[in-house]
Amino acid sequence: MVSYRVAKASEYIVITGYGIDDIKLAKKAWIMPGQSYKRFDVSPVNYTFNVQAMSSEKLPFVLPAVFTIGPRLEDHEALLKYAKLLAGHDRQSNHVKELVQGIIEGETRVLAASMTMEDVFKGTKDFKKEVFEKVQLELNQFGLLIYNANIKQLVDVPGHEYFSYLGQKTQMEAANQAKIDVSEAKMKGEVGAKEREGMTVQNAAKIDAETKIIATQRTGQGRKEEIKVQTEVKIFENQRAAEVAEANATLAKQKAGWAQMAQLAEVESTKAVAIKEAELQREVELKNALTQTEKLKAEYLSKASVEYDVKVQEANWELYKKQKQAEAALFEKEKSAEAQRLAAQAQLFARQQAADGELYAKKKEAEGIVAAAEAQGHYVETLMKSFKGDYAALRDYLMIDGGMFKQVAEINAGAVKGLQPKISIWTNGDSGSSGGVGGSTSGALGEIAGLYKALPRLLQTVEEQTGMAPPAWLATSSGMTPQ
Repeated sequence: MVSYRVAKASEYIVITGYGIDDIKLAKKAWIMPGQSYKRFDVSPVNYTFNVQAMSSEKLPFVLPAVFTIGPRLEDHEALLKYAKLLAGHDRQSNHVKELVQGIIEGETRVLAASMTMEDVFKGTKDFKKEVFEKVQLELNQFGLLIYNANIKQLVDVPGHEYFSYLGQKTQMEAANQAKIDVSEAKMKGEVGAKEREGMTVQNAAKIDAETKIIATQRTGQGRKEEIKVQTEVKIFENQRAAEVAEANATLAKQKAGWAQMAQLAEVESTKAVAIKEAELQREVELKNALTQTEKLKAEYLSKASVEYDVKVQEANWELYKKQKQAEAALFEKEKSAEAQRLAAQAQLFARQQAADGELYAKKKEAEGIVAAAEAQGHYVETLMKSFKGDYAALRDYLMIDGGMFKQVAEINAGAVKGLQPKISIWTNGDSGSSGGVGGSTSGALGEIAGLYKALPRLLQTVEEQTGMAPPAWLATSSGMTPQ
C-alpha cells in the first residue's frame, strides 16, 4: 500500500526495500509497496562521564567531562553512516552511551599517560583540545560530531590528594612572598627617607653656591649689555637707512630684468667667495699666531702680544671700513644709473598709459610690494647657490655685511684704551688705483689688493715681535715701507 510520510524538523526518514540498492534518506517521501521506513532523531545528546585516568608519574585523577554529540548533518555520507550503525538504537540506550564513553575514556587515558600531572594541571586548555581532536577522529567512523565538549576541574582520587597538596603549596608560597614584599617595602621606605634628607642638605648647599656665581655673572653681563646696546643702536640706524634706500629702488629694480640681476649676483658671489677665502686663511694664521702669542705672553712678551692684538683688530677694522665704503660707492653709482634709465622709461610709460594713470599706479604699487618680497627671497637663494649650499659660509658673509666685525673691533679697541700701544701702518705707496690682471682695479677690489700688498710688512713685524715666521707659501712684495 502506498503511503506518504513526513519527518519532523529534528528527524530523518530512512527507507529500504524495493527499488533502493542500499538505503535512502529523506525528510519526506512516498513509501511504495515492498519498502520499509524508520524515523530517527538527529538532535544532539549530552553525555556526562567521570573518566578515571593516570598521568605519566602513575598518579591517578578523575576528569569530569560533558560531551554534546550528535549526527553530522551537513555531511550526507556521515549521515548515512549514522543511519546504518546507530539509527536502530535509542540514543539514550546503553549501547550508544557505552560506545561513546568507551571512545572518550580510551583516548583520554592514552593522552593523560603521555603527560605529567603538572602538564595536565597547567595546560587544561591544551589538554581539552587534544582530547577533543582525538575523540572526534574516532567518532567520524560512526558519522557523529562533537558539538561541544566541557572538561570540568580535575578531581583527586580518594587516597591521592595531589591537587589539594598542590593548592596548599601555592597558598604558602603566596603568603611567604607577601611577607618578603612587606619587608622590602619597609626597607625601601627607611632608606628612601635617609636619602631624601641627604639630598636636601646637598641641594641647599649647591643652590647657595650657584646663587653667588649667578650674582657675579649678572654684574658682568650688565656691563657688557650696556656696551652692546649702544653698538646695536648704531647698527640698527645704519640698517634702517639701508632698508629705506632699498625700498625706494625696489620697483625700478624689478623692471631692470632678471638677466641683469643674475649677472650682478654672479659677480657679487664671486667677489664674496674670494673675500671669504682670504678671511678664512687669515683667521687660520691668526689662530696659530694667537696660540704661540699666549704662550709667550705668559713668559716674556705680555705687553708685546697686547700691542699685536690691538694692531690686528685695528687692521681688521680699517679693512672692513674700506670694504664697506667701496661697496657703498659702487652701489650708489649703480643705483644712480639705474634710476636715471628707469626714470626715462617711467616717463615714457606714463605718457603711453596716461588714460590708465591712477589705476596703473595703484596696480604697480601692489606689484612692487610683491616684487620686493620676491627679490629678497631671490637674493637669499642666489647667495645660498653661490656658496654651494654652505650655510656656514653664507652666515659669515651676512655677518660681515651686517657689521659684526666692526662691532667686535670697537669693543676690542675700547678694551685696550689707555694702554698706548705701539702701532705701525703700512701702505703700498699708491693712494689711487693699483694695477691688476688685464687692467686697473678700483673700488672694493682695489682695497683688497692694497691689503695683500701690505701683508709682507705686517708679517715681518709679527716675526720681529713674536719670533714667528710666516708660511713659505705666502708671497712677499717689495717697495712698501712702514709709515
